[in-house]
Amino acid sequence: MILIRDLRLMPGQKESRLPALAARALRVEPGALTDWKIVRKSLDARKKSDLHWRYAVAVSAKNEAVLLERSHDRRIEAYSPPRYALPRAVSGSRPVVVGFGPAGMFASLVLAEAGLRPIVLERGGDVDTRRAAVARCWEQGVLDPGCNVQFGEGGAGAFSDGKLATNTHDRRNGWVREQLRRFGAPEQVLYDARPHVGTDVLAAVVRNLREHIRSLGAEVRFGARFTGFETDSSGALRSLRGEEGAGSFALDCEALILAIGHSARDTLEDLYRRGLPMERKPFSMGVRIEHRQADVNLSQYGSLRPELPPAEYKGSVTLPDGRGVYTFCMCPGGYVVAAASEPGGVVTNGMSYSGRAGKNANAAVLVSLRPEDFPGEGPLAGMAWQREIEQRCFAYGGGSLLAPAQTVGDFLARRPSTPGSAGAVVPSYRPGVVWGSLWEVLPPALTTPLALGLPLLAAAGGLHFFRDGGAVLTAPETRSSSPVRILRNTGLQCPAFPGIYPCGEGAGYAGGITSAAVDGMRCAEAVIGRYSPPD
Repeated sequence: MILIRDLRLMPGQKESRLPALAARALRVEPGALTDWKIVRKSLDARKKSDLHWRYAVAVSAKNEAVLLERSHDRRIEAYSPPRYALPRAVSGSRPVVVGFGPAGMFASLVLAEAGLRPIVLERGGDVDTRRAAVARCWEQGVLDPGCNVQFGEGGAGAFSDGKLATNTHDRRNGWVREQLRRFGAPEQVLYDARPHVGTDVLAAVVRNLREHIRSLGAEVRFGARFTGFETDSSGALRSLRGEEGAGSFALDCEALILAIGHSARDTLEDLYRRGLPMERKPFSMGVRIEHRQADVNLSQYGSLRPELPPAEYKGSVTLPDGRGVYTFCMCPGGYVVAAASEPGGVVTNGMSYSGRAGKNANAAVLVSLRPEDFPGEGPLAGMAWQREIEQRCFAYGGGSLLAPAQTVGDFLARRPSTPGSAGAVVPSYRPGVVWGSLWEVLPPALTTPLALGLPLLAAAGGLHFFRDGGAVLTAPETRSSSPVRILRNTGLQCPAFPGIYPCGEGAGYAGGITSAAVDGMRCAEAVIGRYSPPD
């Protein structure tokens, strides 16, 4: 195939025009093209007067070698689609995967496709049970500690914007998108520069993916919590323990992928007591900020353009002490939602449906934190710090899931917000907010950098709407990533306990749906390597 980059369409023009544009670039008639597909699509909004869509298109044509030889256009080159070859395995003992978020799902998928029939243990419910539990939490403020935004089929990513962008350049990325498309995601996830699925569509995708894994002989057990493991005299894994319903169980196991997610604090505490080597790792905490989506659109596009999707943004500044303040997980047309997993705590997160039709835009505004910033001792100090902040916010809300909120103007002026000081931005957080002062509930390690960083973000290019004093801050955003890393060796195993493969966000090796899925695949490949036939 031949790749042609930088083909342009104006907003509103149909993509069916692309083959003709590709043929013109190749200096052939459109009929000379036998096939075509979009490889990448992005919106170029750098110049508001020349806002356009940019495409990279791959085409098949007659005499491709001749066309490439005679072309002197740097936009044109030979194209071979990246391929991921599923590893093979001979029969072996059934591996166990703990956790069925992106890392666990894709680890299970690769293991199942290789013929190893994994056993999956997920402490939360299936996606339909989980959606009902989350709805009760958001509407009634009733938290189910075992099944919530953090725990259950699909992991934390199932209640998010469903972003698939990643900074890693791994050949597995494309395969992850292909599988999501295969199980129900829209075709655009294959080529959008900023692909997203939306929480409503993700529910169907994970359901379909799970049933496919089961069809290959895997066993997926919901409401089954991993509680421990046993080893032989050398320290190698031999079995594991768990709880399911009112009873307990044991499984023989030589290969265990721990894809527990970043919120399984009780499991991390148990593993630490058992002696798994861990260390503190940098992470970030902060707040959610909400603006009117119309204001974001106006700032990013220069005018209200109904033919364009809700606008996105991204901002980052560095403070004089070298600390970063930045936006993360921006949700156009989205909602701020309750994301706690422990009783007595408040956690916020952002979410969008596939249509991104909400009135508000929201994003996390985070402060980068170094391991030396954490109060307390030991590798779990950052986790304890998260919990302390969440519990303080819970108490501030009167012992409920109401989240502390303050307008940007009041926060910068250090005056409490009241219901009467709220402006045009109506908080979307469910089950509701309590107006007040974030200075009273967040530590200085967060409030001081946020107070310095918000005006700098407002001065950054394209983020003029950050000057809106009526924008709403809702706290706390504590679960952006894991503050702990479970150590592993070059074989992706725990050095102290061979056979245990720490994996994904919860183990400190990923940050987002795609990177977690890729890490799950890598761990599955390592497990398969135990049973692979020689080359």
